[in-house]
Amino acid sequence: MTDAKQKAAPNRSRGRRIARGLGATAAALVVAAAGTGAWYYQRLDHNITTFAPEGIASSRPPVATPAPTGGRPVNVLLLGSDTRDDGNSSLGGGDEGVGHSDTAILLHVYADHKHAVGVSIPRDTLVTIPPCLLPSGKWSQSRTNQMFNSAFTIGEFKAGNPACTQNTVEALTGLRVDHTLVVDFKGFAAITSAVGGVDVCVPNDVDSYGIHLTKGRQTVSGQQAVDYVRARHGLGDSSDIGRMLRQQAFMSSLIKKVQGRGFDLTTLLPLADAATRSLTVDPELGSPYKLAEFAQSLQDIQLSDIQFVTLPWRFQGARVAVVEPDASILWNLLRQDRTLDGRPTGNASANPAASASASPGAGAGLEPGPGASPSATATATATATASATADPGGAATLDVPVTVHNAAKTAGLAGRTALALRGNGYTDITIGANTPARRTTLIEYAPSQRAAAEHLAQLYPGAELRSTATDSIVLTLGQDRADNPGLPDGTAQDDTAGLGSASPGALPSAIPSGITGNTRPADADLCSDLNFG
Repeated sequence: MTDAKQKAAPNRSRGRRIARGLGATAAALVVAAAGTGAWYYQRLDHNITTFAPEGIASSRPPVATPAPTGGRPVNVLLLGSDTRDDGNSSLGGGDEGVGHSDTAILLHVYADHKHAVGVSIPRDTLVTIPPCLLPSGKWSQSRTNQMFNSAFTIGEFKAGNPACTQNTVEALTGLRVDHTLVVDFKGFAAITSAVGGVDVCVPNDVDSYGIHLTKGRQTVSGQQAVDYVRARHGLGDSSDIGRMLRQQAFMSSLIKKVQGRGFDLTTLLPLADAATRSLTVDPELGSPYKLAEFAQSLQDIQLSDIQFVTLPWRFQGARVAVVEPDASILWNLLRQDRTLDGRPTGNASANPAASASASPGAGAGLEPGPGASPSATATATATATASATADPGGAATLDVPVTVHNAAKTAGLAGRTALALRGNGYTDITIGANTPARRTTLIEYAPSQRAAAEHLAQLYPGAELRSTATDSIVLTLGQDRADNPGLPDGTAQDDTAGLGSASPGALPSAIPSGITGNTRPADADLCSDLNFG
């Protein structure tokens, strides 16, 4: 490899991070690990690989403005590399060659550092790839109508070109990417083994393409964990979109595992070692202390305050096209540091469901979209306020636990319903597994929760109420909800609505179904919504 090629290419690939909040909280463990001795710190420092800054575009979106409370939003690009180089061929199979990145998640950490959204970008999305640095030291020409994952191959480096993918994401989103991290097969397998395995749900038996998985809930690590997140053919609906849904579920389960487990040195040292050995990072995260400092800043993010969303998409032949204006609304929400239902984070309004009476459109401070009229905005605000205050005892019923099951056979319905319920003020929502199909929506409740069940039933006209032995209110969505995008009042959202317009009573009123229909809360049941269709 020439000097120029060494300069432009990332070296190896190892690790992860985002303590408690996301993924490889192992980075947060680096501080304690380093404290065990200088020799161990040197080992961790030697593990970390950085990519050269020369490949990062000179013209970039601005750094996010700090919030009045002092925090600043942070955007982190998480990439999975399928390189067969550096000992990865035994896990990935196939021939060694140019590394691709079929997994890309843009993690937006809100300014309060207590909430986060991970945006999955389909590998087949057709995008414009801006100029990228080549091994010769020259820059490529801008390329239109290209598959997103091809950005990682520009320059044909065996370990990939993360700087080029970062440039592409910034051009696509208008968001500044503060940090980029790349994990390869070997590093990913090491992390899953270091945490003692990760709980997953396999949609069906798989015995093809060298992958062997059994249907149902199980704990996977090492090779099986790699197979679960990268398999496409023969698993679920065999689509890349379905694979991304499984990856989102896996990430959620990994976060839960790390958050719920106490670590002594026996566990901590191997985990820190596995994490740093699996990372290729941008220069600003190029030491154990920098990784640990960054990870510690995210340690207050709880599983219930993390959501995943897939970039609004539609098939275009064998590829994927970005759906507009939905995608632009999504990026605009993140640029404004707003939650997926349009609300600001921080203080009392940090939780998207903190204020049921807040206007979901203009009342939330969103920029009005095309065609939004003052009367429409005022009507939506008045309707939302009336909905929240219709029942004088309603406020006391919003804290009850609600479990949502999908029995409508409409993919994503449970997740969309949970998002809408949070918009209506409900604070304790769990997404359960899909259940056998039923025609009508059912609300089950304990006798002591009858008032809360009746309050919920106001949002689902025609739902059956049934008293039963249960610890929470159980909302089972029937096929009578199949034609609705999960909205409590039964009204459909307008996919072309601007941020200032709304269907009466729909919360969040102006967020298009391209966002709500592709959202998965991190605390959803492992087996729910693992296929897009």
